[in-house]
Amino acid sequence: MTDVARLAGVSHQTVSRVLNGHPNVREQTRLRVRAAIAELGYRPNKAARALVTGRSQLIGVVAQNSTLYGPASLLAAFEQAAAGAGFAVSVGRVNVLDRTSISDAVERHRDQRVAGIVVIAPTASANDAVGDVSAGIPLVTVDGDPDRSTPLVTVDQAAGAFAATRHLLDAGHRTVWHVSGPPDWFDSAGRIRGWRSALEAAGLEVPPVVPADWSAASGYRAGQMLARMPEVTAIFAANDHLALGILRAMSERGRKVPHDVSVVGFDDVPEAAYFIPPLTTIRPDFDAVARETLELLLAQVGDGEVGASQRTIAPRLVERDSVAPPA
Repeated sequence: MTDVARLAGVSHQTVSRVLNGHPNVREQTRLRVRAAIAELGYRPNKAARALVTGRSQLIGVVAQNSTLYGPASLLAAFEQAAAGAGFAVSVGRVNVLDRTSISDAVERHRDQRVAGIVVIAPTASANDAVGDVSAGIPLVTVDGDPDRSTPLVTVDQAAGAFAATRHLLDAGHRTVWHVSGPPDWFDSAGRIRGWRSALEAAGLEVPPVVPADWSAASGYRAGQMLARMPEVTAIFAANDHLALGILRAMSERGRKVPHDVSVVGFDDVPEAAYFIPPLTTIRPDFDAVARETLELLLAQVGDGEVGASQRTIAPRLVERDSVAPPA
């Protein structure tokens, strides 16, 4: 920085102001400093800056080592949002979302002097671990427990499930069956809650939940059972991979979608538009979740206060060809 200042004929404080985008620098001076930076090939030393300021331009993320579409999409969207704000992201992947794994990942991030930490905590065990994180570092949970009074950003799972169920009811179906995700996931619980709420609001029968995991194979097994039940004319699947398995099972059993059975999924995976038939589904706004998470985290970094703000992002229904009135 001293070399840049000498070449530009300014003080090193002026160079610092230019690098930090300070408004109180004349444009001619700013251009001269930028020219000196380019000529010398100067790059700020982020490690040194971290030692001086006490924080880096690095954000730590704790996430499960998983290829599930929702968590993977959230992570990719957050990395992009952070890069746009000038932050790099260090991802600590854990194989199990338990107290020990998450606590260890958080401590590794603290050793890197990260500016703040984001924990993607979609399960009850992960949420419990978040409560063990010591105070004094900016922290935001994504997809965590909506009842916990800590900074949280999440998709409105219940609203999405309500919209999916209501769409099937509006098509004329007398009730809607639900193939759920794993019971320890907050996403799964929220989608069950929204599905049940839509049926109860309409004064209709609430069938038993068909338990599953997030996989197409699990959806296929559930679909084989439901295909044998002629009273089943509408199914809301907790994610699109479950819906894919259900579509396969219905086809094998000779029940046509949507003529005999209508199906709605959740997530809007890129392949959903190419299922047979193209799948009606609920699309979460992962980019909005990422932006809100970053904003909430940087607000803490700025004022040093860890508040209890919670932000919920509404998803939207994407209509395709897997829903029709009952035959």
